[in-house]
Amino acid sequence: MTQQESIARDAGRKLHLLTASATALAAGIRRGDYSAREVVEAHVEHLEQVNPTLNAIVMTRFFEARAEADRADAQLAAARAGNCVESLPPLLGVPCTIKENFELEGTPQASGLVSRKHIVNDSDCITVARLRAAGAIPLGVSNTSELCMWMESYNEVYGRTNNPYDAARIVGGSTGGEGAIIGAGASPFGLGADVGGSIRMPAFFNGVFGHKCSPRLVPNEGQYPGPQGRVDDFLSTGPLCRRAEDLEPLLRILGGPNAEKMKKPAEVDIASLRVLTLLPDRGPRAKKDMREAQARAVQALREAGARVEPIDLPLLDRGFDIWSSMLAEAGGPSFAEMMFGTRSPVRAMAELGRVLTGRSPHTLPLVILAMLEKVPELAPGRAKKFVAQGHALKQQLEEALGDDGVLVTLPYTEVAPRHGRPLLPPFNWVRCAIFNAMSVPSTAVPMGLNAQGLPLGVQIVAAQDQDHLSLACALELEKRIGGWVPPWTQPLHR
Repeated sequence: MTQQESIARDAGRKLHLLTASATALAAGIRRGDYSAREVVEAHVEHLEQVNPTLNAIVMTRFFEARAEADRADAQLAAARAGNCVESLPPLLGVPCTIKENFELEGTPQASGLVSRKHIVNDSDCITVARLRAAGAIPLGVSNTSELCMWMESYNEVYGRTNNPYDAARIVGGSTGGEGAIIGAGASPFGLGADVGGSIRMPAFFNGVFGHKCSPRLVPNEGQYPGPQGRVDDFLSTGPLCRRAEDLEPLLRILGGPNAEKMKKPAEVDIASLRVLTLLPDRGPRAKKDMREAQARAVQALREAGARVEPIDLPLLDRGFDIWSSMLAEAGGPSFAEMMFGTRSPVRAMAELGRVLTGRSPHTLPLVILAMLEKVPELAPGRAKKFVAQGHALKQQLEEALGDDGVLVTLPYTEVAPRHGRPLLPPFNWVRCAIFNAMSVPSTAVPMGLNAQGLPLGVQIVAAQDQDHLSLACALELEKRIGGWVPPWTQPLHR
């Protein structure tokens, strides 16, 4: 073999490691196709290459990850000697990344808040512990928006995260660092959370898969801000990944005993499904390339045998009012209190001046949120009306979906906007958030790239506890459309 042939072979091998699913990597490690150390090193090397541009991973644990990979290889060698390879953990030796607001031993948990930048975790939360017990190896923790409550992953602790397809554009929030590093190919999968689109929008903007599960399928404990009151009905911990086949096994690992109730996507016959489309479309108006991507997704499922049915849900036009009122009624955390130590909107109003003059440790979207979060309390009659409308919409949606229907809709109005642009207008993310208020599962599915080389995508919504239906559609659409498109096939704009 010539030197050039050897270089080409090694490059192809590394490319395979950076594009394979976590499931395929785990199988390859078990077979001995490659070692856990080789898989981890390939992702570490690529992460070091792309992260200076992305600013997606805000703390690495490469020394620990390499040691864990060596232990995984030793564990595998012992299992081979004892002829018990099948008893090994399912993700043995596979690298991953974790959203910074989750407890991961030895890493920070600032959640973008300057006053928490000294916090270092001394243990793993339950979902991180389950991933590590399954053999996964965290490479580091990823950036979020401040207090995980805005759709751009930017804060005064770690700075701004940039999109792997165009560094001038956002990655979404609050799980934006995860979306970016997975979309860049430097992590097979990651752990995120979603109370208003925080898994699905980063998955969409960065061209990968993400799933917001049904309530309590996966525990939410161990993140900051954590669930308070009845926010567990709306908040969802779940996976982002570059390949659809990883969604179900990751959900089963994360969910533990709760996931035993989840049906198998492999047993879903796409030809038996009803695919619902909104006619007319509801919510903030979407751009043409997004509507065309949605139409392609619907057509692909139709070609797989599904029946397509139009549906109208006029209450979706009040999505923001419904989501915000239902979240407030659920007793969610006070962002003003976490930021300023008081719920008074006066303190938030005073902070606005400091933000505008560059003297605040907070970001503009969070200060505005702190000013507005008491509005439902100041107008209880109005909030009560929107809560009632939310319950009505939930009933209409569940009846329409049943146990054999999915809704194909859009996670946002356009491809990843340029930095700072989501503030004008500020509420387009409600296309995701309304389904948190409805407590239904939704899967973000990439649909290729637009003419500018930016990811397109849809979200597939199913009835509560029917997660397997949207997961099955994600698998079908990946097979027919192609799924994640590695950004190194496109020029990176700076």
